[in-house]
Amino acid sequence: MSLIDVKKHSDEFVIGLKGHIDSNNAADVEKEITEARKDQDGLPLVIDCSDLVYLSSAGLRIILRLKKECSDLNIINVSSEVYEIFDVTGFTQMMSISKAYRNISIEGCEIIGQGANGKVYRIDPDTIVKVYYDSDSLPDIKRERELARTALILGIPTAIPYDVVKVGDSYGSVYELLNAKSFAQLLAEDPNRLDEIIGMSVDLLKKIHGTLVDPGVMPEMKDVVLNWVDFLKMHLPEEQHAKLQKLVEEVPTDLHMLHGDYHIKNVMLQDDEVLLIDMDTLCTGYPIFEFASIFNAYQGYCELDHQNMMDFLGITFEEGTAIWEKTLKLYFEGKSEEEIEAIADKAKLIGYSRILRRTIRRKGLETEEGRALIEHCKKRIGELLEKVDTLLY
Repeated sequence: MSLIDVKKHSDEFVIGLKGHIDSNNAADVEKEITEARKDQDGLPLVIDCSDLVYLSSAGLRIILRLKKECSDLNIINVSSEVYEIFDVTGFTQMMSISKAYRNISIEGCEIIGQGANGKVYRIDPDTIVKVYYDSDSLPDIKRERELARTALILGIPTAIPYDVVKVGDSYGSVYELLNAKSFAQLLAEDPNRLDEIIGMSVDLLKKIHGTLVDPGVMPEMKDVVLNWVDFLKMHLPEEQHAKLQKLVEEVPTDLHMLHGDYHIKNVMLQDDEVLLIDMDTLCTGYPIFEFASIFNAYQGYCELDHQNMMDFLGITFEEGTAIWEKTLKLYFEGKSEEEIEAIADKAKLIGYSRILRRTIRRKGLETEEGRALIEHCKKRIGELLEKVDTLLY
């Protein structure tokens, strides 16, 4: 009976390893691999470990010799047990090795969070999973895990994913969050806690904005916003676009941390500790860019259709307005109402620019609803540009 499975595709040559590979059968396994590879025809070599249970040092030497012969060797569908062998021996640093992912279902699970790139579900009392919209999300998952680790090291309270799973055609990151509830859930349970929740939210936001990050570790939000503005060149009057671009360009580089998607579904309370989740939007930059995204969450995306607020955050538009206004007042405590209003206008200018770009890119010009939102954003951008001469405060 064959000790391996062989499949030749148009773009790769796959060898499947099976069962236990140790000193008793390693020589025979390697012989079969050598014989099978006579038909490889220069195709990239993939080792599929779906059915591999154990790999001894003798088996590792087979892999090492294959790597020397095939620099593009790719090892896939590795169980957690076998992956640990590869990891402990340093093989994961030498070659591409990816785990097999267990499949889970989110059917009937409560949505407790939602961000730019995915939704967060509670799959049991102790566990949540963030499911990414993009089916090709593994690089995003790896990046978010690295960003979350960086934030935790820098003192930002957050949860680190401990597993990656398959969810339908996409992937998810699994977190252990015992007895944790989002601020949105707490507010739904007791609307009288609004001021308390805003207080905790602002405290964490100030902590984030007070955290310095080494250059190059996180994206610079100013660069992202400049890309938005560049896209709008064909959609705004020339004079308006030139001023908007100048305003963003004049914002100095700032290495303080921003979350990038800060709202009540991305902040959780676990045993009296406030935790930040959905870390894939972490970046650095001047805080006005953060307040632009906060404005969009509580106002901008819902101004023309208040139901969007209930669908997104589970609160009324009036509650969203209260959170936006109270957040500004508490964060900028000590500033006058006129000063706070001026800061809000700066945030709104960037917020509407983002919504305008997003709506156009999502074929908003092809629908009545989309065209209405586009015209609304253009009107507000024009009005704000007449008042705003700097994004600094």
